Amino acid sequence: MTATDAIFDPRTTLARADLAEQGLEGIVRADVHRAAQPMRCATPVADIVDASGQTIDQLVFGEAFDVLETLQDRAWGQARRDGVVGWVDRAALIDGAPLPRSRVATLDANLPPNALSADDAFAPVGEFEADPVAFAERWLGVPHRLGGRTPAGTDCCGLVQQALYACGLAGPRYADEQAELGRAISRADARRGDLIVWPNPGQGPWNGHSAFLMDGDRVLHSTGHHGAVVIEPLSEAEARHASDGLEAPIFRRL
Repeated sequence: MTATDAIFDPRTTLARADLAEQGLEGIVRADVHRAAQPMRCATPVADIVDASGQTIDQLVFGEAFDVLETLQDRAWGQARRDGVVGWVDRAALIDGAPLPRSRVATLDANLPPNALSADDAFAPVGEFEADPVAFAERWLGVPHRLGGRTPAGTDCCGLVQQALYACGLAGPRYADEQAELGRAISRADARRGDLIVWPNPGQGPWNGHSAFLMDGDRVLHSTGHHGAVVIEPLSEAEARHASDGLEAPIFRRL
């Protein structure tokens, strides 16, 4: 197998058969390779959608988005913070991606949590929360929204991602990626703050369901079943996911 025959994840690789990012030349085949244009989100939040128009992620204010193609009122590119590739409303972007100096650290600001600024308007970058679960707990009652990651609506992986970002930790966007974080632990050893992922291969870009363990018996997560961010018994979540066909949960120590 040559480098250009390698399998890549289309969710997080800025490449199509006709066009790919310049840095992928010799790695991913495409008719044309060219440099992406660095831009950033200039609105509080902007949806990232796939070719069918389904929301697969969101940008929040100040996050960089590397644009490879602009068609009419849409821009195709890659979110630099979590790597997701998709289409964004061109009007939501402005040129440049300066190094951020501060981030939004609360849920009641005019901008979403973890929004970024090149000035000193918010909490300094480098000052982080200590407990992802405590941060996620402040999201209780936030509506469930597939593809969302703000207090206006979040999916399970978006909630986990935002809690990890708030603590200065890596926050991949999808469940199968989050299932690789930290190290594997047994259910018997699981404790507050551990991550639980129910794999569901092939079921959309998320490929599973993610939650935080509140304690030995309860989980904190955003769930479509309840329509919001909730705390519920682990046993109830396990039974529901098993009946829905998800695989046995994976426990990870962050």
